[in-house]
Amino acid sequence: MAAASHPVFARFYERLSVAMDRAGVAEHRRDLVVGLSGRVIEIGAGNGLMFGHYPATVTEVVAVEPEPRLRAAAVRAARTAPVPVTVVDGLAEALPAGDGEFDAAVVALVLCTVPDQPGALTEIHRVLRAGGDLRFFEHVAAEQPGGLRRLQRVVDATLWPKLFAGCHTGRDTAAAIGAAGFVVDELHRFRFPATSNSPSAPCVRGRATRPASGHIR
Repeated sequence: MAAASHPVFARFYERLSVAMDRAGVAEHRRDLVVGLSGRVIEIGAGNGLMFGHYPATVTEVVAVEPEPRLRAAAVRAARTAPVPVTVVDGLAEALPAGDGEFDAAVVALVLCTVPDQPGALTEIHRVLRAGGDLRFFEHVAAEQPGGLRRLQRVVDATLWPKLFAGCHTGRDTAAAIGAAGFVVDELHRFRFPATSNSPSAPCVRGRATRPASGHIR
């Protein structure tokens, strides 16, 4: 598989992600996976900072990460994870998994970055069993129209994606999850950091279900 190589960003992200976890992101990671069980696929595992938060009821995590440097860091993190973790190369839009293979899927600060968000969500829908969980924690568009949303549109159209490996701050990810055929069961909106006006501050954390029947709309 062709690697999605971003070596400069990967080095920066390894440091930034640790600092963000210390500033409070680790709590969101922990809350994201509470109650999960069975086989889990984590898409865009990065350097493996989610691994330490999976509960013992998870029997296996398959962690997909296309960036070579981050994938190597994830392999190292998997060695000390509290649950079995297998790190694999792969893209969100072409997941290396069979239909209905997993009980749950986890995305953390990933759907803002994938080149084809609808395609990635279609793939997540495909690999989840009927009734399976999608847990998500993402940068999103500001909830209210105004200056911050305008700023997001400007930075997304200019330098932000180039600086941050394709990240877009203004995607309406919760709506996209619904459009991909999931039922959004829980949705928490917040800013991180809480008082920040950064384009990347608006976030959502939530849980969605792949219905037992039905197709992507």
